[in-house]
Amino acid sequence: MLAVRVPKREAEKVRRRLIELGVLAKGYAVKREGEFILFPVTEPVEGFELVEAEFKKLERRPHSYREVVEVPEEVKPLLPSSFDIIGDIAIIELPEELMDYGRAIGEAILKVHRHIKAVFAKGSKVEGEYRVRELIHLAGENRTETLHRENGIRLRLDVAKVYFSPRLATERMRVFEKTQLGEVVFDMFAGVGPYAVLLAKKAKLVFAVDLNPWAIKYLEENVRLNKARNVVPILGDVRKVAGKVKADRVIMNLPKFADRFLREAMLSVKDGGVIHYYGFGPEEDLYSEHEAKIKAVARELGFTVEFLEERKVRPYAPRQFNIAIDFRVLK
Repeated sequence: MLAVRVPKREAEKVRRRLIELGVLAKGYAVKREGEFILFPVTEPVEGFELVEAEFKKLERRPHSYREVVEVPEEVKPLLPSSFDIIGDIAIIELPEELMDYGRAIGEAILKVHRHIKAVFAKGSKVEGEYRVRELIHLAGENRTETLHRENGIRLRLDVAKVYFSPRLATERMRVFEKTQLGEVVFDMFAGVGPYAVLLAKKAKLVFAVDLNPWAIKYLEENVRLNKARNVVPILGDVRKVAGKVKADRVIMNLPKFADRFLREAMLSVKDGGVIHYYGFGPEEDLYSEHEAKIKAVARELGFTVEFLEERKVRPYAPRQFNIAIDFRVLK
């Protein structure tokens, strides 16, 4: 087929030019001949040396596991369009009708996503005081510990023993960008430290509390891994810590029950400090119920609140969203 022949030193510049002109033939590997590179083209290009050459056709890689999975046609519409990736582990939510095909689905995910080494299905909802779920091994390595990277930090964790959502990475970066240098931060439900370790880059001190001993074990490891020496991991009930800490910023990432800890959060924040509160809300009225609870607790304590920002973080269930409310406490 027709090709443009250029010296190696000019190859990248020429490649970009051919793309701009819309003449670079897609689906073929470029060819090397000594000190020259050959690019396949769809038509003659003025100003370049043209030659005839044979090119190896590139094998098209599938973009989704759904393109290669071997399941009956009638159940293909039920295949989930997305799944969570934590480190090198994939966790997918399968409807009951697809559980019998779990191994085939897991193998398809491994085939398409080469960096994934283990695939699990969600076997239950997040439950219990440690907020963990049952996981069903589908394919790949049968292990649940991994190293996850996000926002420039590394987090070691066991997906079967601690709660962690990779879908909150953008939200965590939003809070990081609002954090000021030298602040004291109180992370009330810290888990393995995705907020605490990230915010430690700016904060003077981060108090990170969790009830789950496994979460604190991994948090301590992540503090070492990221050299976040200004993070103080605390194992225990946050109620016993609240009030003893005076923070510029409080993180309340416990959407299902955060409203039960508003008193503790407000007692722990300095006058004029900011609380990042998370909850769940129905699509038709995302914030009203949470606003009312926040105002009621503030009144009981003799404080006032100023709402700074309210936003949808992510879908949680049909017509339900995980929401964030940032508010300032004035004492």
